[in-house]
Amino acid sequence: MSTPETRHRRQVEELSAAAIRAVSGSADAHFRGGRLHRGTRPVPMPAPHLRAEDEDVLSFRGAADGMALHLSRSDRELHQRLRPDGGVERLLFELLEQFRVESLVPAGLPGVTANLRRRHERWSLSAHHNGLTETARGVLIYTVAQVARARITGEPVVEETEDLIEATRAAIAPMLGAHLAGLRRNRADQAAFAEHARALAEAVAGLLEPEKSEDSEDEEDTAAYALLLDFDDETGSEEGGTAGLGDHKGPVAAGSYRVFTTAYDREDRAGPLVRPELLRELRERLDARVSKQGVNVARLARELTAVLAEPERSGWDGAQEEGQIDGRALARLIATPADHRVFRVERTEPVADVLVTFLIDCSGSMKAHRETVAVLVDLFARALDLAGARCEILGFTTGAWHGGRARRDWLRAGRPKQPGRLNERRHLVFKDAATPWRRARRDVAALLKADLFREGIDGEALAWAAERARACEARRRLVFVLSDGSPMDGATALANEERYLDRHLVQVADGVERGGTEVYGIGVGLDLSAYYRRSVALDAAEGTGFRAFREILGLIARR
Repeated sequence: MSTPETRHRRQVEELSAAAIRAVSGSADAHFRGGRLHRGTRPVPMPAPHLRAEDEDVLSFRGAADGMALHLSRSDRELHQRLRPDGGVERLLFELLEQFRVESLVPAGLPGVTANLRRRHERWSLSAHHNGLTETARGVLIYTVAQVARARITGEPVVEETEDLIEATRAAIAPMLGAHLAGLRRNRADQAAFAEHARALAEAVAGLLEPEKSEDSEDEEDTAAYALLLDFDDETGSEEGGTAGLGDHKGPVAAGSYRVFTTAYDREDRAGPLVRPELLRELRERLDARVSKQGVNVARLARELTAVLAEPERSGWDGAQEEGQIDGRALARLIATPADHRVFRVERTEPVADVLVTFLIDCSGSMKAHRETVAVLVDLFARALDLAGARCEILGFTTGAWHGGRARRDWLRAGRPKQPGRLNERRHLVFKDAATPWRRARRDVAALLKADLFREGIDGEALAWAAERARACEARRRLVFVLSDGSPMDGATALANEERYLDRHLVQVADGVERGGTEVYGIGVGLDLSAYYRRSVALDAAEGTGFRAFREILGLIARR
């Protein structure tokens, strides 16, 4: 059963997708899991202001109009060929290309121009209020974005931050003025525009070169902006699309996955991380959501028993009229020849000697789905208890955004190349296998605590969950990974080769499967078949009615 919020969100996405199809001419454009797709393939939208995650309809519509113009006015192959590789240079280059297409709105569509303006203002003020303009480096990137869009589109800069950027705008005008003029002059020629865009991006990157000192705190602002890029944008994709999640160049060679430091890695029980009063409120909130679902837990337990349990001998039933002769009853046959109940049959009962692990992606994008996921795993945990199976509920996130202390150590070490995983890994235990649901129910509600959700390092988390499963005595072990996309840790992605974490996840999933543990991908609004051989995509907008449980049960039955 979907909530009013999810129904509203879905309606906004459907209306926005219709507008995209009308403006761009892409008949197969639609939103799935909050992301624009063409057919079955996600469409990369690298400009950060196109990611409208709020509920403001006009703001989301502005992002959708920007996507439509990107599809219709930008030559993807040309763009990929000309764009720079560096983080800051690429960020600015992507922004400038998006500003170019937004300046080409047909004269007969003034509403599109207004929507784009609203979206730009909302993104700009969000960046400002979230602290990305608190240092000189952050202000420089912000100022370049504001001035460039104003020059390209002919619209004024955002009024609220005009005084903030004035000094920086005056300082950079002599250096960037010629390139800004070239951007305005060549709006209709993508190749000529790209020459000026690349030169401007490289010039700004030169200004942002970190000073050669051990403390590079301001560089965090540069990374914070650069992390907004959509790194799924790969070459070799279909026109207007992106390389599919399954387009891996092969698994990472054995032993090639690296970790820069494990000094800050943690494994915590989730319950104690939440104040007792708040945890009690979250449990009440979760109970209310569970009751609205109307899922019959006893029925779910019976269906789980049917797909998980296997018959086990549990003794003999005597005094039967057929079966094997019971030697102990032969005396009765002599005493009463008419009594034929001298047989016995072996008694079997279904026993679910199974460990089911739910491994939950607690990255930032999953924050919007946390209630849906919490309801799903809470009901499953209750039903598995009734079915006689054991269950673990685990989560994975990071201890910090943008690499945290691990990245600072890397900076102080001189930023060695290919450092490997570059963040503080954090694994969470919401319920362990030895604890029944009734005793763990309050800790499960910690899934609703929003600030636990940061970034995601899926491969290491899956290896951890599988290691815990192997430590338990069970005839069958299943790990369900609930996620809404690919692994994403910004600091690691920026400092290593492309799809570094993706390839590691594929390698780990394959190794876990070969080790005898079954791995299933449960995509929340996204197909995870690129990573997991057995997977199902759930429609996040539909909530957690029994259909979701039925799909997961069917996945288990098809093993």
